[in-house]
Amino acid sequence: MELLKKFVLAGIAPVLALSAFVSCRDGEQIILPEEEHPGETQRIQLTGFYLLNEGNMGSNKSSLDRYSFADGSYLRNIYAQANPDVPKELGDVGNDMAAYGSKLWVVVNCSNKVEVLDLKTARRLGQIDIPNCRYIAFDGRYAYVTSYAGPVEINPDYRQRGFVARIDTATMQETARVEVGFQPDGIAVCDGMIYVANSGGYMVPNYENTVSVIDASEMRFVGNVEIGINLALIAADSGGRLWISSRGDYFDTPSRLYVYDPATRTVLKTFDHPVGDFFMAGDSLYTVSGAIGYSADGKDRQFAIFDTRRLECVNTGFITDGTEKDITVPYGIAVNPVSKEIYITDARNYVNPGYLHCYSPEGVRKWSQRTGDIPSKIVFY
Repeated sequence: MELLKKFVLAGIAPVLALSAFVSCRDGEQIILPEEEHPGETQRIQLTGFYLLNEGNMGSNKSSLDRYSFADGSYLRNIYAQANPDVPKELGDVGNDMAAYGSKLWVVVNCSNKVEVLDLKTARRLGQIDIPNCRYIAFDGRYAYVTSYAGPVEINPDYRQRGFVARIDTATMQETARVEVGFQPDGIAVCDGMIYVANSGGYMVPNYENTVSVIDASEMRFVGNVEIGINLALIAADSGGRLWISSRGDYFDTPSRLYVYDPATRTVLKTFDHPVGDFFMAGDSLYTVSGAIGYSADGKDRQFAIFDTRRLECVNTGFITDGTEKDITVPYGIAVNPVSKEIYITDARNYVNPGYLHCYSPEGVRKWSQRTGDIPSKIVFY
């Protein structure tokens, strides 16, 4: 069980059962779509959003939900219905998702693939095979995907470096790879450069502490920049600064948030603030944090907003109606770019269906909705 606990805390897909490591489900499981109507109709420019449920590692239970702003309906488990000819459904651990052009890109970690779907219908258009893939970013005609490259294995002497794969978004073919640090996670493209947050998450306690820099036009490794240990997420703000989260070591070094300026090659600010997930909305960075660390005592459950222009934390409790107490494990966050509504996912106990909570811009809960297991990424379209 100690090994399992390390996997949970290393930011790798949550694992709460030993069987998840040794086998997938016996036989086939057919998941039927379910529809509910949790919210009011919204007549806005957006059609709706997709929500990616990770599912437990080894269970092959990653799933895709969809919400419609036209009639306020929430449809669960739509992938199987949209793709009845795909035998294993979406796959094992949906780690990241993004919309780009007319396509929806889903990074399925332990199934070693990136699924490319039609954005309107969720019909499968293609698949790119990338081992132990993690996160995705886009620039111009290309998608960039981080990969751990090696097998799922906790080992302080792990020697397999990760890489970034470049994919042509038109042909859905991989065209280049660049080696980076150990267990690369978050990725951002800014001013022609690719920035990769290396975690070293498999190398407990010898975590990585760097961001790798790649020249995007040449797909050439430029170098590493030391930031903090066990890095996770990375995003560029409107000023070209990079906001980078660290998971810490789960013991003595806490989760933190860093601001790095590529122009001056300096860390401008370090916030002693835990971050499980974040979402860049204009000049605001919304963050949520659940239990991060072996001795988590509830203090890591936080909901904060950072002003990315002033480099300040301006709100440490944006939920204003007291309903934050109903969220067991704040896991994912997204902000509607039109209505400014805030969506927070709750992973609960990681093995049963989670919940999605919708909040007004003022932090008042509007509705809640049951999801699949470990609800994570939200993509508006």
